[in-house]
Amino acid sequence: MNRLTALFALTVLAAPLAAAAPSAAWAQLAAGSKAPVDVTADQLVVEQQQCRASYKGAAEALQDTSRLRADTIDIFNKMQAAKGGGSGTSCGQLDRMEADGSVYYVTPDRVVKGDHAIYNADSKTIVVTGQVVVAQGKNVSAGARLVINTDLGQATMESGVKGRGNPGRVRTVLYPNEAQGTSPSGLAPPVPPPPRKHGG
Repeated sequence: MNRLTALFALTVLAAPLAAAAPSAAWAQLAAGSKAPVDVTADQLVVEQQQCRASYKGAAEALQDTSRLRADTIDIFNKMQAAKGGGSGTSCGQLDRMEADGSVYYVTPDRVVKGDHAIYNADSKTIVVTGQVVVAQGKNVSAGARLVINTDLGQATMESGVKGRGNPGRVRTVLYPNEAQGTSPSGLAPPVPPPPRKHGG
């Protein structure tokens, strides 16, 4: 999978403020990885008082062989009391990463597409919502909400629709005889066919 690069322009040029940007040092986008997360975008806006760094425009976060892409990626660090007993707060370890717009989460064995995603550092989970599609080779699953535990390698697809025959339930199309792997493009998973009509 080729690594793509993007223009990385800081909107905050002051070194002290840029250095205070929330970091993704403890993120785990790749299962079991301790590697740093490399984030690129067209623009970076740092809001120090909110412990927030917003990467805007073709944002991409890379860790080992895993990649998170979106229109924007916001990184939030935990607020903590200022050191030395002083007043105010400072920014601590990573709290969460939020991705919005054309979200793709790509690993060596699957491609996940959705509208919004949140990575929680404490639980090491990624929750993808919207029109969620997962492709593993030719096999495709679709639903409204996907929860991935990057530490355990577990994933759960959910939908608010219940009952046999009702459209909008979790759906998977399987090709049992096909080898598993990412889709050839690595980015554009196929879309499941429309549901079959019952009683027609």
